[in-house]
Amino acid sequence: MSAVIPAYAELAAATNFSFLRGASPADQMLLTSLLLDHSGLGIADRNTLAGVVRAWAALRELREGGAPPPVKQREGSGPGEFHFEPYKMPLGPAEPLPDDHEGVALRALLQQRARSFKLATGARLAFACGAPDIVAYPENRAGWGRLCRLLTLGNRRVKKGDCHLTLDDLLADARDLLLVVMPSRDRRRLPLLLSRLDEAAPGALWLGATMPRRGDDRRKLAELAGIAATARIPLLATNDALYADPAARDMQDILACIREGRTIENAGRLLEANAERHLKTPGEMARLFADCPQAIGETQHLLARVAFDLGQLRYEYPDEPVPPGKDAQEWLEELTWRHAAIRYADGVPAKVETLLHAELALIRELDYARYFLTIHDIVRVAQDKGILCQGRGSAANSAVCYVLGITCVDPAEHNVLFARFLSKERKEPPDIDVDFEHERREEVIQHIYQRYGRERAGLAATVIHYRPKSAIRDVGKVLGLTEDITAALAGTQWGSWGSDITRNQVKQAGLDPDNPHIARVVDFAKRLLGFPRHLSQHVGGFVLARERL
Repeated sequence: MSAVIPAYAELAAATNFSFLRGASPADQMLLTSLLLDHSGLGIADRNTLAGVVRAWAALRELREGGAPPPVKQREGSGPGEFHFEPYKMPLGPAEPLPDDHEGVALRALLQQRARSFKLATGARLAFACGAPDIVAYPENRAGWGRLCRLLTLGNRRVKKGDCHLTLDDLLADARDLLLVVMPSRDRRRLPLLLSRLDEAAPGALWLGATMPRRGDDRRKLAELAGIAATARIPLLATNDALYADPAARDMQDILACIREGRTIENAGRLLEANAERHLKTPGEMARLFADCPQAIGETQHLLARVAFDLGQLRYEYPDEPVPPGKDAQEWLEELTWRHAAIRYADGVPAKVETLLHAELALIRELDYARYFLTIHDIVRVAQDKGILCQGRGSAANSAVCYVLGITCVDPAEHNVLFARFLSKERKEPPDIDVDFEHERREEVIQHIYQRYGRERAGLAATVIHYRPKSAIRDVGKVLGLTEDITAALAGTQWGSWGSDITRNQVKQAGLDPDNPHIARVVDFAKRLLGFPRHLSQHVGGFVLARERL
C-alpha cells in the first residue's frame, strides 16, 4: 500500500508584487497551487499587501464558476533544475484553458478544489535592523488593520518605494498576527529572537524551515528542529517560493539583476543557486521533510487559525459632507434646488426641473447622496480659494452636477443622458472626475487631509507595469547589450504602452531578429511585459473612509 500523502499548504509564497524578486503573477501562483492539490496558499510579498487582492479575486472567480486565470508554462533546464509538469496540456505562454474535453475537465477540477481551498493574505516583513524576515498573516479583521498600520509606518519613514521597519515596530503590538520566522544563515541570535517574539505573540509563532538542496539541508533542518524544540516553537515547512514552477527561474535571475544593477555575467551569488524555489507537490514536500514530518502538519495548523478573508472588508462612506442633524439626501436636494435657482435666475426650465427630479430620485434609491456632497464640498473649497477646476467625463451628463457647479454642460442647452453617467442596471458607483490646476492641486489635497484626517484619507496607489520600452531597456542591460543597441530597440516602441515586441520592430532598429542574443533579449522582454515594476502615487485619487482606513 502506498503511503498517505499529508495535506500541505505553501505559506511563504511571493508573487511578482515582491518587486523585482517574485517571478510569477499572483493568479498563476494560485492556479499552480490548486493544480498541485495544495489545501491552501499564503501570499506574503515583501513589505507590501499590493499583490494579495489579485490572488483573492482569482480564487473568488473560480468559486463563482468563472474561468481560471491564464496558464503560463515554459520548459527550463539548467544546473539543479528538473522537468516539472503539473498538468498535461500543451499550453503556450499565458493562454487560457481550451474549450475541448480536457480543458473542460480541468476547469471543473479547479473549480471543485477552489471551494475548499483557503487563501491566507499577509506580508513578508523585511527589517532594516538586520533581523530575519518574518511572514505575518492576520488572524482576524483586527490583525489585518494592525498589519496595514505597521506597513504604513514603515513606508512613511522613507522615500517612496522603500519601507523602513525594525523588529521593535512589530514587537510593540503583534496581537492578532500569525508569525513565521524565516531564519537567515546566521542563526546565533535566533533563540533570543524567538523568545522575544513568543512573548509578544504567545501561541502565534512558528519557525520556518526550507530544504533548498544545497548539500547540507538535513543538517540544517536538524539544527532548526533543535532550536524550535528548545524554544517550544513549532517548526513549519515551507519552500519559500518565488515562482510557480522551475521554468520561471531564469526570469527570477533577470529580475534579481535588474534589482541589483548587475549584468547576468557578473551577478554571481546574487542569483539563486538552483531552481528549487517553486511551488512543490505535497508528496515532494513530505519527502523533503521526512526527518521532520510534523513541520508539514503545522502548515495545516497555521492555516486553520486564519479566520480573516478580504471579503470581510466593507467600505463605509464618511459623513463629513452632511451638516450635523441633517439627512444626506435631504441636504443634497436642498443644495441642488438652491443652486438651481442661482444658475437659472429667471426660473428653472421645465426640462431641467424634470431632469433634476429624476436624477435625485435615482441618487436616493442608490444611496449616493454623500458622494455628490463630497465632490461639491471639494469643488466649493477650490472655487473659494480661486483654484481653477472643471469636472469632465460622463459626469457632464448630470444636471445635478451642473447646478452644483461641478461640470459646465448646461442641460437646458444640450441633450444630456444621465444613464451614461449613472444607472441602476450597470450597478456601478458614479465616477466624477474633476481636474484642478496643476500648480495648486496640492492645496486641494491638503484640504482633504485636514478635513478627514490622515487616518481616514489616503491617496490611491497606481501600479507601474513593464511596457515594451522599459522591458527592452532593463533586459538589454542585464544581458549585456550595449547602450546604443538597447536604445535602438527601445526606440522602436512609441510611448510607454504596447503589448508586444514584434520581429518587424526589431528589424526597424537595424537588427537581426534571428540573432540568438537579440532573440533572447526580446523573449525575456516579452515575458516581462505586464509585470509590476513599482508602486506610484495617483495624482489626485483619494480614498476616504468613515473610520480608520
